[in-house]
Amino acid sequence: MDRRIAPSRAARLKRLAGPAAAILALAAGVAAWRMTPSSGTLAVEADSLTVEAVRTAPFLDYLPVRATVAPLHVVLVGAVQGGQVSGVTAQDGALVRPGDVLARLTNPQLELDVTAREANIASQLGALSAQRLTLQQSQTAEDGQIAEAGYNVLKAAHELEIRRQLLAQGFESDANIRSFADEDAYYSRRLALLRAARQQDRAVAEAQARDIDRTADRLRASLAVVEDSLSSLTLRAPVAGRLTNFTLQPGQSLKAGDPIGQIDSEGAWRLDADIDEFYLARIAVGQHGIAHVDGVDAPFTVARVHPQITGGQFRAELTFDHAPPPGLRRGEGIDCRLTLGRTRQALVAPNGAWLDGSGGTTIFVVAPDGRHAARRDITTGGRNPEQVEITSGLQDGEQVVTSAYTRFHDFSRLLIR
Repeated sequence: MDRRIAPSRAARLKRLAGPAAAILALAAGVAAWRMTPSSGTLAVEADSLTVEAVRTAPFLDYLPVRATVAPLHVVLVGAVQGGQVSGVTAQDGALVRPGDVLARLTNPQLELDVTAREANIASQLGALSAQRLTLQQSQTAEDGQIAEAGYNVLKAAHELEIRRQLLAQGFESDANIRSFADEDAYYSRRLALLRAARQQDRAVAEAQARDIDRTADRLRASLAVVEDSLSSLTLRAPVAGRLTNFTLQPGQSLKAGDPIGQIDSEGAWRLDADIDEFYLARIAVGQHGIAHVDGVDAPFTVARVHPQITGGQFRAELTFDHAPPPGLRRGEGIDCRLTLGRTRQALVAPNGAWLDGSGGTTIFVVAPDGRHAARRDITTGGRNPEQVEITSGLQDGEQVVTSAYTRFHDFSRLLIR
């Protein structure tokens, strides 16, 4: 009778070896697959990343800027008339007062032209004076005729009255009376005509006199301009301040309109700040800020915004709200803090190198397990040196990568090891 024989230990191990090897191979393959980054994924070391949390916190809406001290008022000085520099009486950097002589020019041709024009204007003024005199003489002659006619009327009326009395006494005839009456009527009509003509002539004469006066005024104004053209050969300071960019030398030739320097307001300063174009829409006239000058905070106001973009920046002019701090020098750099809005509660992320790489439109969000990070679209609002306002795309408490994204441009996921 056959009897079942139990397999030996070695035989049993031999039968199990095949399936076990297959299982181990499958597990190793799965592990290798999980450890191999998929397309668009970059494996990075955890110690090479900076990971920080997004939090709801007070957002300080301000912008740090570096401004340059500049004169509040600048007056350009130029040559009104051309000529050759005959003498320089001021020095570059000197303090000047209104009317101070800066330099003198010579221009012989201009002097000849001025002399000829003065003579011509004087001749025209003389002719106008002769016209005015003739007009006055005509008016005087008419007044004389009216006076004489009035006297004749009185004389004729008196004589007529005497003749009428003699007629009443029988010593005078009617024929003689009529002749005296005719003479009285003649002189009365003549006086009336002279007065009417004088009235008309007076209106014409007044209009002519006004024209003569206006012409004379224009000629005198032209004469003053001609005389001033000679005085403009002496270059003077138009306002008080510090003379800069003044480099005239004796013998130098200038044309009319050539700049010779400028006068900067002394002790009256403003700040010129070049600001990144990102903030152009957020900077407006009337905004306020603080300038830090030698440990002193000086408040200022945005007085002007130049919208032109140069090298990715635009310029804003800032004026001090009170007297500028003492000791400022033109061209000196000043650290400023420009307030853009009120402090408010907002979802904020730390400001960092990630902004340069993403432009503030995407950010890598770390998974809860800390082993993966995925790129996510976001939108940002205000910024300051420490914070970036997140307006959409993130939740309070999420962890994000805030270090530089230089290596991550072509990847959407990070495998953190």
